[in-house]
Amino acid sequence: MAWLVLVLSGLLETAWAIALDRSAGFTRPLPSAVFAVSLVASMAGLAYALRDIPVGTGYAVWVGIGAVGTAVVGMVALGESASLPRIACLLLVVAGVVGLKLFH
Repeated sequence: MAWLVLVLSGLLETAWAIALDRSAGFTRPLPSAVFAVSLVASMAGLAYALRDIPVGTGYAVWVGIGAVGTAVVGMVALGESASLPRIACLLLVVAGVVGLKLFH
């Protein structure tokens, strides 16, 4: 259960990062509210998961999922570069996250 919550919390990290960008410095109410709610939910999920998962592993997986998710949303929906080297680097992050889970 802790791993599922950790993955969902990592996905929420992507949500709050994108909402933070869209909030335009907290001048837009809806993205600002999405940011606040998803941030709190993401942190709460991370805290829950860390009851059963070591902090080094849990935090690294959480950040990795959030970073890859945010970069993918940027490439797919926000017009950011989707170059081969960039995708290769994201795959390395994914491999690291999978490795942390496998060798936990």
